[in-house]
Amino acid sequence: MKVALIAHDKKKDDLVAFVRENEEIFKKFQLCSTGTTGLRVMEQTSLQVHRYYSGPLGGDQEIGALLPKGEMDGIFFFRDPLTAQPHEPDVNALLRLCDVYDIPLATNIESAKAVLAYLCMKEENKKSEA
Repeated sequence: MKVALIAHDKKKDDLVAFVRENEEIFKKFQLCSTGTTGLRVMEQTSLQVHRYYSGPLGGDQEIGALLPKGEMDGIFFFRDPLTAQPHEPDVNALLRLCDVYDIPLATNIESAKAVLAYLCMKEENKKSEA
């Protein structure tokens, strides 16, 4: 399973803490991320993360390009709803693609718990079918 980790600057600490708290589960996934977020996750966990460009430099679009190809199982995108983002059109495009391709998307800690539980259940179902 491939999972993306993305966070706006003011939400990076929250996402890294969430991943750290659930590190054993995240070890089961192939992880990718936008640049700085991925670096922070790798620095504060034992996880390996494939890093794309930073969000404002096109990283959101790189990850979004994986969705139509069926190469993404879930996205954890901790957004800052109170700060304008210079790349808001890219963010909106990624969110739209999640809707178009039915990709589970978590934008805060509580939705992240639900998406993580869903992905774990989906992974277990795959194992039991094999």
